[in-house]
Amino acid sequence: MPQGAALSWRALAKGAVVGYTLNMKLSVTLDRDEDGIWVAECPAIPGCVSQGKTKPQALKNIKEAIALCLEVRAERGLPLTVETQQVEVLV
Repeated sequence: MPQGAALSWRALAKGAVVGYTLNMKLSVTLDRDEDGIWVAECPAIPGCVSQGKTKPQALKNIKEAIALCLEVRAERGLPLTVETQQVEVLV
């Protein structure tokens, strides 16, 4: 399970599991393209990119994209995320 993830199960009265909620904290990058559109990407999930006309809209859209990407990766049996690290670079 990714770092910072918490899994909670929701159950019915007779103990039948009906679903789960996965709470994760993931980093996203935000950048503006040449047309002024905000582009958001989640580096921990390959190919998970979205956009918006405003920064708040881009953040809302990437959260939806992350949820959908995680669902598809789980259905396909892929790891939910890939490892990311920050490195120090001297320029």
